[in-house]
Amino acid sequence: MAAGWTAFPSVILERQHGLGLDAVDVNIILHLAKHWWYSDNPPHPSKRSIATSMGVDPSTVRRRIQKLEELGFIERVPRHGKDGQQLSNVYRFDGLIREATPFAQEALEARKKKKEESNERLTRKRPKISLVKGRNS
Repeated sequence: MAAGWTAFPSVILERQHGLGLDAVDVNIILHLAKHWWYSDNPPHPSKRSIATSMGVDPSTVRRRIQKLEELGFIERVPRHGKDGQQLSNVYRFDGLIREATPFAQEALEARKKKKEESNERLTRKRPKISLVKGRNS
């Protein structure tokens, strides 16, 4: 843990196919999430650093981020330095959060139902067992 960790909603991993995401898309989203430390400071890693970490060409990351933006999962917001030089984009996840929310609600309902069923099994009265005397006893 001391070397670093990233909290990420399991439902996005579990339902990536349902969301229309492939492994490369999820990997990019994970890399973006890795840099999102504070809710009011969206991540802004460079595409090159993501590509280097993934072992792919930066153009692959650029194309996939464009696709994720077209699908409405992420939003790129340009950043510029004081001298007007373009810096790495800021990435917002509002669309991904919105699209994953129904899956998360479904997972919460399933978890609640499973817990209720478990509690019901634990509190269910068991039949009393008694010896029945046969005719020959």
